[in-house]
Amino acid sequence: MGEVEEPALVQAKALVKRFGEFEAVRGIDVEVRPGEAFGFLGPNGAGKSSTMRMIACVSPRSDGELRVLGMDPGVDGPRIRARLGVVPQEDNLDAELTVRQNLQVYGRYFGLSRAHVRRRAGELLEFAQLTDRAEKTVESLSGGMKRRLTIARSLVNDPELLLLDEPTTGLDPQARHLLWDRLFRLKAAGTTLIVTTHYMDEAEQLCDRLVVMDGGRIAAEGSPAELIARHSTREVVELRFGPGEQERAAERMAGLADRVEVLPDRVLLYTMTGEATLERAHERGVRPVSSLVRRSSLEDVFLRLTGRTLVD
Repeated sequence: MGEVEEPALVQAKALVKRFGEFEAVRGIDVEVRPGEAFGFLGPNGAGKSSTMRMIACVSPRSDGELRVLGMDPGVDGPRIRARLGVVPQEDNLDAELTVRQNLQVYGRYFGLSRAHVRRRAGELLEFAQLTDRAEKTVESLSGGMKRRLTIARSLVNDPELLLLDEPTTGLDPQARHLLWDRLFRLKAAGTTLIVTTHYMDEAEQLCDRLVVMDGGRIAAEGSPAELIARHSTREVVELRFGPGEQERAAERMAGLADRVEVLPDRVLLYTMTGEATLERAHERGVRPVSSLVRRSSLEDVFLRLTGRTLVD
């Protein structure tokens, strides 16, 4: 007998969010399974946060179907919210309270007993690596510490589903890696994560599966490896040239790769075998200032699907 698949924790069909005439989310289908880290990846304005707010039951859907933890947010919002953890883009901690008080006061909102909240706060301080800062005010914390405290606070009610909106924006590399480590631990302990991000390395590190959103629609869906296999090549050759030389060099390399992309400062060759392609470019007399052969990344996929130009 095969295993019975657990029902999806989040299920959206033809989900729409309108603000007046503007359609921010334009009919998307999403399914998040128990125990996975699921990502919404996209440029600013793609509809990621609007989708997250509907899942978090703080913004009503305009159309389509949505089930969170098997319930309808339009009817069971309070019951769903009691079982969710939400980490907003902006830290909204109480700056005047101590680190420990922030956890305890928040825990009381869920109607948890004082003794339970006290014990849980101790565990979460340890988890967030903030035990030595417990009695300090939030004002005295660094950006990375505040972010860890915001995540710890979202875990006070032992949520089954944790929603993280742009969790590491504005953090330095060390703080980001420490935060990722904490999220890996949560996932290993069975918490389901939904993450929005516009950082490719974050999505590649954290997400088992993700959707790339653009203009309120889903442009692609799969694991990071599947998306790279489907929308890019195994390797990319980056060739840098002096000012104005890349156009001529690209003409010489026509047909050498699956795709040739000319950028203001370099030429990218998308190919299965980078070294062999680079050799053939040299044989055609192409002399770049520098060259690099690298594996294709999620960033290549993202830029191909959503374009390199900024959308304001």
